[in-house]
Amino acid sequence: MSTMTSGYERSRNILDCYIAGFTYYDGISVFDDLSIGTSVALRAEPDNPYDPNAVAVFYGNSKLGYIPRNTNKLISDLLYFGYGEIMEALISTRDIYAQPEKQFRVVIRLIDKRLRVQPF
Repeated sequence: MSTMTSGYERSRNILDCYIAGFTYYDGISVFDDLSIGTSVALRAEPDNPYDPNAVAVFYGNSKLGYIPRNTNKLISDLLYFGYGEIMEALISTRDIYAQPEKQFRVVIRLIDKRLRVQPF
């Protein structure tokens, strides 16, 4: 008996959120490089004095801000325990006319490692 419904595909997204603190870090210096689909890096900051679950968002060496505090626990735990390679983070929204804290969203997705069989 199959556990999957035919035609149904679960979402790979774990989180989709604004980048908190964007105006306080280096985002303005790489603003034009950030577009929908741009890959960004996530780094846990367990020694962060304000939030031990802090997860910083980087584009290259430029810190863009953080995953919001109220949604960062799972991502922080996965990074802390060495499971960062199972996730990818991408810019999901870019709105240059929004207020600075709402100009960019990031989506964090599980990397799909299932074998895909190609039909003959």
